[in-house]
Amino acid sequence: MSKVIKFKNAMFWTDDSDILYCEFSNSKPNSKLESKNVERYIDAIISLCNGKAMPFLIDLRGSRGTFSISAAKLLAQSKELSKVRISESFVINTIGIRLLIASYKRLYDPITPFSVFNNTEDAKEFCDQYKLDFHGSI
Repeated sequence: MSKVIKFKNAMFWTDDSDILYCEFSNSKPNSKLESKNVERYIDAIISLCNGKAMPFLIDLRGSRGTFSISAAKLLAQSKELSKVRISESFVINTIGIRLLIASYKRLYDPITPFSVFNNTEDAKEFCDQYKLDFHGSI
């Protein structure tokens, strides 16, 4: 059974796979993710995870832009997220987003295991492996 929470430029959901899926869609290259939106996203994620730690599969193929420093710090340092986030797999299709992820992870969140992929299937395999390592079974 799937649970979905939608926003203007983001959608979060879980299903029987025990993976938290995040999909961002913003076509404006000059847009910036701000803390107020991150706070709403964190609330949605916490609600969907319902206390269960799971890997995050983050699809950024439909997204452009960047994030504010305060938004990056909030995402990286949220105690609530750290309780439910096992790993992060990012699905991308541009070098700009790859560089953005690399900078974010290096500066703000070097602890959470992550990898970057060009397709959802490989990203899901990464998530499944981290679930196995964390929970002991899929």
